[in-house]
Amino acid sequence: MTNKYTIPEPSLRRLPWYLAFAKLALDRGERVLSSTHIAAGIGVEPSVVAKDLSYVNLKGRTRVGYDLQELVSYLEDYLGFKKGHRAFLFGVGNLGGALLHDRGLEQFGLDIVAGFDAKYELSGTSINHTPIHHISRFAEMQQNLHVEIGVLTVPVDKAQEMAEMMVTGGIRAIWNFTPFRIQVPETVVVQNTSIYAHLAVMYNRIEELRQK
Repeated sequence: MTNKYTIPEPSLRRLPWYLAFAKLALDRGERVLSSTHIAAGIGVEPSVVAKDLSYVNLKGRTRVGYDLQELVSYLEDYLGFKKGHRAFLFGVGNLGGALLHDRGLEQFGLDIVAGFDAKYELSGTSINHTPIHHISRFAEMQQNLHVEIGVLTVPVDKAQEMAEMMVTGGIRAIWNFTPFRIQVPETVVVQNTSIYAHLAVMYNRIEELRQK
């Protein structure tokens, strides 16, 4: 299998789109899917689809396309959705609580095994069967569980401080939902997903359309 880190990030980001489209086609009873069909459904050029899938050694049959069952299974495995990835969540506010309620994340291999918060009144509670602990228990629990992924949903003024604590505790990847761009060592993976930044882009694009 091709090393996923040799794939350009735009291509890697498109693979889940192809997977979702393929799963819908499979549910409809289809057996094969061409790159042209995928491209039309996703809104990209067929050559882009073919190139993206070639990065992961997936090649369709000429004038036939890709075997859907194989495509879905291969992409789920390649993207890590079949393997369980345990995570801790830091900051059990509105957004953090919503993520804990979202069991759909487990379909993509992410299992949030505990939440941490600075509010003592949340300690000992749970959300959707996920236990909530005071942040002071992080080091103790990490020593036992050796979790590698941290989901960061704390207030923006606490983001850097919390990120540093996570890294010191052995967290190797941070899914950052705050609008603050945290600074961590190069050995730590950071995926920034700021809904506020996405809102800003959307609002800006709406305004541009109004002015046309």
